[in-house]
Amino acid sequence: MTEYRARYLEWVDRVTDPALREELLAVEGDDEAIQDRFYKDLEFGTAGLRGVIGAGTNRMNVYTVSRATKGFADYLKSVSDAPSVAIGYDSRRNSDLFSRTAAAVFAANGVRVWLYPELAPTPMVSFAIRYYGCDGGVVVTASHNPAEYNGYKAYGPDGCQLSGQASARVTAAVERVDLFTGVDFGDFDASLASGAIRYIGQDCCESYYENVIARCVDPAVIPSAGLKVIYSPLHGTGNKPVREVLRRVGVGEVIVVKEQELPDGNFPTAPYPNPEIRQPFEPALRMAGTLKPDLLLATDPDADRVGIAVPDGEDYRLLTGNEVGAMLLEYILSRRTALGTLPARPVAVRSVVSTSLADRIAARYGCEMRTVLTGFKYIGAVIAELERAGESDRYVFGFEESYGYLPGTYVRDKDAVVASLLICEMASYYKSQGRTLVEVLDGIYAEYGNFLHRTDSYTFAGVKGMQTMARIM
Repeated sequence: MTEYRARYLEWVDRVTDPALREELLAVEGDDEAIQDRFYKDLEFGTAGLRGVIGAGTNRMNVYTVSRATKGFADYLKSVSDAPSVAIGYDSRRNSDLFSRTAAAVFAANGVRVWLYPELAPTPMVSFAIRYYGCDGGVVVTASHNPAEYNGYKAYGPDGCQLSGQASARVTAAVERVDLFTGVDFGDFDASLASGAIRYIGQDCCESYYENVIARCVDPAVIPSAGLKVIYSPLHGTGNKPVREVLRRVGVGEVIVVKEQELPDGNFPTAPYPNPEIRQPFEPALRMAGTLKPDLLLATDPDADRVGIAVPDGEDYRLLTGNEVGAMLLEYILSRRTALGTLPARPVAVRSVVSTSLADRIAARYGCEMRTVLTGFKYIGAVIAELERAGESDRYVFGFEESYGYLPGTYVRDKDAVVASLLICEMASYYKSQGRTLVEVLDGIYAEYGNFLHRTDSYTFAGVKGMQTMARIM
């Protein structure tokens, strides 16, 4: 008997969850389906867990989430005498279930929990970790992956995703946990009643909003510009926070794409809820034909990435993450220079795969550009380094080509809420000058030289897909 077949039979014997049992029994006799579910454990890597939702060791379910949480709890207890975590979740299928499951397991294993009472963007969890002085955090999300996926992102006390060293220690702890006998699942309601689990309060949310709005470079330009924006949260977590901060700063008119407004983990209008591609923008683009907005915004399901489309003649043009990153850097540096608010020896950060156009922009304004490995935690590490040296005010902006931006130090992950705000401020400023964002971008290329930005994406599913990727690498 193959190992994956033996694992399958063990699950059939032990699993009590009705939905998971039904799925297990439905694949009886389908060797390929059984192999895909059981040929390996869902790996806890540097980004935590991510996989297809369903039954099996290679799937996202309450058992794999509980095992990962027990290992994470063991790690946290090894580095803190009284560990605590902050937990948030997005709109994906089972995200609320997995977040409550993780909270109950943490509480049962001696880790105090701060849990968002409703879905919240990833950057708000990064903020809550530092707000409450937690030792770690978890976000239940699969970012912009298709609807069949979910994930479990693990964070450290600095609000960054776990470092490679910490992730290796958590992975080792997870591997020591027996899936069925090694986890105390706990009782969510009892832990909530005892105070071992507490809901994150409005005070934390309000502090987050204040920190986001404080990142405005020149807030006075926003109310007078009369900016018209079409916004889509792509069925995700951005709906409330993005609209709230845009309302507070006085963006003229924000029109929400109704069919993409409410949370829906099936993503019925966007099979790939990724603002990097055109398809999720189609409902907004249809509205734009009639409403003629100045700007289209779309945030991904966990609201850490934002994409934009801008008027270009009679059509609307989607800008790349590199283009938006370069434009924001130019706007921040030029306006802060003009306003006298640019710090001495400013620092900006980009990932190694992001455009070197940013280097030329930074050089013009005497800004040091640091290049780091791919992953926003490396940008967060630069912020932490500056903070330790008492120089956190030197940090002015960080970005990745994958549509992630951060202009402040209040969180340590990319933040589509603040990026949406700054993009609207930038568009308002240039609108007041009679310039479109396409004209601004053309001006940047004329000033610094032309750059080509292109990303190729490939999907490799299942066992054969893993084998193909391994062969390529």
